[in-house]
Amino acid sequence: MRKLARSAIVALLVASIAGATQAQTLKVAMGSDVKILDPIWSSAYIQRDFGYMVWDVLFALDDRFEVKPQMVESWSVSPDKLTWSFTLRDNKWSNGQPVTSEDCIASIKRWGARDTMGQKMLASGDGFEAVDARTFRMKMKEPYGLVLESLAKASSSAPFMMPKKTAETPPTTQIKVEDVIGSGPFVFKADEWKPGEKVVFARNSVSRPRGEPPAGLSGGKVAKMERVEWIWIPDPQTQVSALQNGEVDIVQALPHDLLPIVAGDKNIKLFDSNPIGSQYEFRFNTLIKPFDDPKVRHAAMVAFGQEEFLKATIGDPKYYKVCKAPFVCGTPLGSDEGMQEVLNQDAAKARALLTAAGYDGTPVVLLQATDISAMVNLGPVAKAQLEAAGFKVDLQTMDWQTLVTRRTRKDPADKGGWNALFTYSGAADILNPVSANLFNASCEKATYGWPCDPEIERLRDAFAKETDPVKRKQTAMDLQKHWVGAPTFVNLGQLYQPSAMRTNIDGMVAAPATVFWNVTKK
Repeated sequence: MRKLARSAIVALLVASIAGATQAQTLKVAMGSDVKILDPIWSSAYIQRDFGYMVWDVLFALDDRFEVKPQMVESWSVSPDKLTWSFTLRDNKWSNGQPVTSEDCIASIKRWGARDTMGQKMLASGDGFEAVDARTFRMKMKEPYGLVLESLAKASSSAPFMMPKKTAETPPTTQIKVEDVIGSGPFVFKADEWKPGEKVVFARNSVSRPRGEPPAGLSGGKVAKMERVEWIWIPDPQTQVSALQNGEVDIVQALPHDLLPIVAGDKNIKLFDSNPIGSQYEFRFNTLIKPFDDPKVRHAAMVAFGQEEFLKATIGDPKYYKVCKAPFVCGTPLGSDEGMQEVLNQDAAKARALLTAAGYDGTPVVLLQATDISAMVNLGPVAKAQLEAAGFKVDLQTMDWQTLVTRRTRKDPADKGGWNALFTYSGAADILNPVSANLFNASCEKATYGWPCDPEIERLRDAFAKETDPVKRKQTAMDLQKHWVGAPTFVNLGQLYQPSAMRTNIDGMVAAPATVFWNVTKK
């Protein structure tokens, strides 16, 4: 009897320890697999989400989209607006080394070589100076109106601060696995990374979070979970089953037609972490035919109509909005000025414009991701609308990470390149023409698609340097009207994507990116 009693006690202790360990592990079915670890090399949202797990930023946007200090303790600007000084908080990288001014200078330079806001800011810059280990200066050639907004850029291509050794990696080269070292809330467990299966993070024990409560992407980034596992489950129905069975705690982005199923489960709740939504986009490759011709791109914009895309992908009108405004409806620059003749699905007019442009029937190689539920049905709709207008379309399907890699190629479309693809942007990324990377038309410095339009760049520069809000808005509208005639992409409407989670999960933060600090599991 004594043996049995002792065995029972041991069994209870083992079960208790196992239960406590499970409670300290958060399991999340993310919207994409992770095959790339560098959020500067790739602007894809899964790399952005990875970035916020591991790294931190100098400034961040709160829940009102106001700039707040993050890694910075204090800052100042000279009376002539030409010298910005920044003093860092006392913090360490996950390897125990101190965060220094030289680390941040190298990080800003690498980010600024890739990101649209960074490029504009550094173009007005006149170099950096490390004053001491925790203070550095950025000098400007001329006053620049978006310094803090640039350093606080949210969501995709955020200016994550990395150790100098990591940040000295050429911006066109991915950082090495062993160099994924940050001062953020979690540490990447490279030894447990299994592409196609899972990504594992552990609490960063040396990180020193801010003392303020979390608000948007700012404030105290306190990792309350010992361990976070991103589980890759490509099939949405399997995601639902895993969530209902408690095998995962959160599903980042379920297809909208499955939301009513989980919403009816008493053990599951929905949470919209990005209430201002996102925007679907059809991106042109402007280097090769047929979209090297702005008239052909404009014809495609005339051929498209947003409603069919939104019905095919979202379905329920409460989760989408037909919106011609490229800078997002409901925001300060959200306007359809100059957009009256486009996005009306006018096949006849588009066909006439194609004929006038001399379109020669060059096939449009259109890339379509099949493993992101909110994007799966975009391809067939685009193919139908473009073909109705006279385009020839070659729709090619693949997983998102393969697409992200392929979109960096500048080869001819029939030799591994591409003509067009789909993506989407969180509203926080596209609130103005400087932050919206698909407006960047600086040729080789632009992101994938590489548009080259001096007038767009002139107006983006004018917007960045203008301090009067009224004049700044007029500049944005002038740019918008020019862009309609020579679009760098086509905006296909707004969508809203709640996450689904077990009811024992608390503390999710509403922010332009999916973040897991402050989260607890009962």
